[in-house]
Amino acid sequence: MTEKTFFVTGCAGFIGSHVAERLLSQGHNVYGIDNLDPFYPRKVKEDNLNILYNYSRFHFEKYSLEDIRSCTWYNSNTTFDCIIHLAARAGVRPSIERPSDYIKSNILGTQEVINFAEKKQCENLLFASSSSIYGNLSTLPFSEDMEASKPISPYAYTKRTNELQLYEAHHRMGLNVCCLRFFTVFGPRQRPDLAICKFIDLIKRGQSISLYGDGSTKRDYTFVEDIVDGVLSATKFLMNGSGIYEIINLGGGKPIALSNMADLIYEKLDKAPKIEYRPMQEGDVNFTHADITKAFKLLQYQPKVSFSAGLDRYIEWLNENGQRADF
Repeated sequence: MTEKTFFVTGCAGFIGSHVAERLLSQGHNVYGIDNLDPFYPRKVKEDNLNILYNYSRFHFEKYSLEDIRSCTWYNSNTTFDCIIHLAARAGVRPSIERPSDYIKSNILGTQEVINFAEKKQCENLLFASSSSIYGNLSTLPFSEDMEASKPISPYAYTKRTNELQLYEAHHRMGLNVCCLRFFTVFGPRQRPDLAICKFIDLIKRGQSISLYGDGSTKRDYTFVEDIVDGVLSATKFLMNGSGIYEIINLGGGKPIALSNMADLIYEKLDKAPKIEYRPMQEGDVNFTHADITKAFKLLQYQPKVSFSAGLDRYIEWLNENGQRADF
């Protein structure tokens, strides 16, 4: 891909920093915003930004999605080949406690991104959706043509609303849109509030871990490098086409039971299991399993990193960087 210019929202986050770094390493220009939300320690995002600052083609401004009109590039002559919209208020459980915050950041914020695309006359927009929009559908694996009208958390319904917002923008503006439904992404720079990071931290310190439910719930874990591969393939797909509106699953395709995930971490850390079982938490789905047939057909997406191999790489990164879980 010849040199392109990308606008990346959420560029200081877990997935955003990986996407931005890959683009920069390939010689592209990246203009990024992030509000450095204190949902988890700010230093984590600052460390991610410091990696990106090593590239002269990286440009950053601190803004929330709702304030995107205030960024320098809104009224400048800078043009963008593609907008990669990764920023969102994250977390299923907190969304149940503060749904209005999620509506403001995710729904109103995404409308501001659409307005930005219209203002800048950008023709291509890639959006990070979520497997959570499938809710507790009983048919597995989840395919993109399944009903997605029964979300069980505010976070999930904001993501589904975003997909509908973007369809309207596609219809009205002719915007090329690709909504990628991510399935439980993990790996280096992972948010420190998520289960795998917490489990590793607790196990290393000899403390017990809590499993919610009986351990039989399953997640389709996806290593972050595979997700980045999918994102970059999707940007090429958008920029090489016209009249596009697609929803595409990006997952690993091989779900892991919660109890098996915990056992594997204990095994890799050479520690004896100490597990406490607790009731299922509100908003948690029972299973996720991505049908990635469409991703392969349209994006040639094929996840390469197994859960076990990805876990090895994540544990190695944690050991080198000394990141602790955020409780």
